[in-house]
Amino acid sequence: MSEALNLLKARYGREETVPGISWNPVLEKLLSHRSVRAYSSEPLPSGTLETLVAAAQSAASSSNLQLWSVVAVEDAERRQRLSVLAGDQAHIRQAPLFLAWLADLARLRRVAAQRDIPAEGLDYFEMFVMATVDATLAAQNAVIAAESLGLGTVYIGALRNHPEKVADELNLPESVFPVFGLVVGYPDPQVTPAIKPRLPQDAVLHRETYTLESQDDAVRRYDRIMAAFYAEQDMATPGDWSEHSARRVSGPEKLASRARLKEAVNALGFKLR
Repeated sequence: MSEALNLLKARYGREETVPGISWNPVLEKLLSHRSVRAYSSEPLPSGTLETLVAAAQSAASSSNLQLWSVVAVEDAERRQRLSVLAGDQAHIRQAPLFLAWLADLARLRRVAAQRDIPAEGLDYFEMFVMATVDATLAAQNAVIAAESLGLGTVYIGALRNHPEKVADELNLPESVFPVFGLVVGYPDPQVTPAIKPRLPQDAVLHRETYTLESQDDAVRRYDRIMAAFYAEQDMATPGDWSEHSARRVSGPEKLASRARLKEAVNALGFKLR
């Protein structure tokens, strides 16, 4: 069995019919992605951070406004404090680099003020969405670059658990919001994370128009795949994907303090309309 077929079977589940796709080293790297939550303490080579940022800045940016920034955290004590704010996740402390990706409207607001140009457009929700999308595109480019260098990564959405405290820790000005974090480092060679299966393509791929009911069979198949995956990986995840995911959105109490997102955004100086 070819490497392409192996990776496709891992990505969609062994019993799924996998799509026939083109293949090259870039696609091999993309389909090999996995979240790494165990790291060695090996430092990163000089220039790694700058390489990742160059890759990030090569991502698309809406209207070339570049409404994002990133704070690189290498100091062990600061990573320790951030790990506590993000649910006490040990891998934030283990890896040598933590990147906080920011939706940044402060830079353009300052540029406009320096040119004596109104910046009322920055107060609309559209601009916050645009900044969040820009930051996400940039971060994903950085992830691909890191993996091409033999590094592991994992996103940290829990950075939004306490956004005001994160803002204090990172000295963020008004109109800058921490969207998520990213752990970067060399994976612990003693721990090999599995490739997590994703939904079948017939659940997410729509042709011409969107249909909802037709996804049911694909979701049922995926539930069986994920129930087996949870058992194989000894993951303490009750039930199947549908059960786990539905309970995850069953109420605001399941979202930790991220349920306060609107208040936190306002507290950080966003005047969203």
